[in-house]
Amino acid sequence: MPITIRSFAKINLGLKIGPARADGFHELRTIYQTVALHDVVHVDVQPGSGIEIRCNDPRVPLDASNTCYKVAERVMKVIPQGLKPDSENSHHGTAEAVPFQNQNHELTRASKVVIEIEKQLPVQGGMGAASSNAVAAMFGLEKALGTELVEGERQRIAEEVGSDLPLFLVGGTVLGTGRGERVQGLPDIAITHLVVVTPAVGVSTPAAFQRWDELAARESGLTAAEATGTIEEFGQGLFARLSEMAYPQARPASGVPAMGGDRAETLLLDLVRAGTENDFERVIFPEYPELREAKRVLQREGASYASLSGSGSTLYGLFDSADEAQTAARRVSAAGYAAVATKTLTRREYWDGLFL
Repeated sequence: MPITIRSFAKINLGLKIGPARADGFHELRTIYQTVALHDVVHVDVQPGSGIEIRCNDPRVPLDASNTCYKVAERVMKVIPQGLKPDSENSHHGTAEAVPFQNQNHELTRASKVVIEIEKQLPVQGGMGAASSNAVAAMFGLEKALGTELVEGERQRIAEEVGSDLPLFLVGGTVLGTGRGERVQGLPDIAITHLVVVTPAVGVSTPAAFQRWDELAARESGLTAAEATGTIEEFGQGLFARLSEMAYPQARPASGVPAMGGDRAETLLLDLVRAGTENDFERVIFPEYPELREAKRVLQREGASYASLSGSGSTLYGLFDSADEAQTAARRVSAAGYAAVATKTLTRREYWDGLFL
């Protein structure tokens, strides 16, 4: 039977772009946050050979350029050598050159993998949909084969395929560094309600980075000084607030947190109010003024904070309650934008909700 997995989306709680590296990538700092919106991915392993991708959205490629295809190809290559050693499929303490057994029948590299994506998340929307689909395909393929990749193989494959994939191996609130692929789970933020707006435009991430480089070239010192400075400030602000949450005794004697306000405020709001902005807005908004306007609509509807997610085109706004988010989503939709209310997921909710 096919394995069915929810493929959850992410938003970026701030994104700082540093200088271009020797490998052509940019140094980044961001906080990823998984949310309840999701695609659904079905994975089946059948007699035959090859990898077949199916999708209900014609914009999704069905060939070897699809991220699910790339992951499945790598998993099927490594599975016979990458099984966890156990009493049934190990040989002298290794899994090398041992045929893979899946309960009732033997599966080999010649098996056919069929991956079907039920698309609900935006394509090129900045919510990590393609990356999440690929990681969901990895989980589904492991379950369909009745095994797990050995430690480190998931991470290696995810990093090979794309910068956003590793965050979906963690879920919840995740710090992203390097080109975004180096991830570290952070303490869960409190459940936060939000409205996600998906304008009918797609933004190419490579093109967005190119526009950033053009901006950097026009503004002397941006890559060497300003960009590096913003990355350092972002990290300092982040860890200062995490420390404050973890060590409340470090707060002033009055008991008022350094950021001010009530402790009912979430760490998320502490972070975004500390200036954790998305640098992509500087180059995306001039190119797509309708995205700037969508952000203004969210703010007018009462969002305590609104931002572009990733390189866009998705935007989100944070609200104090589910009712306020639902009301805002209806009003934003009435204004002509595709909007939906959702909420953040803790790491436990993320993992508990993966398999249907």
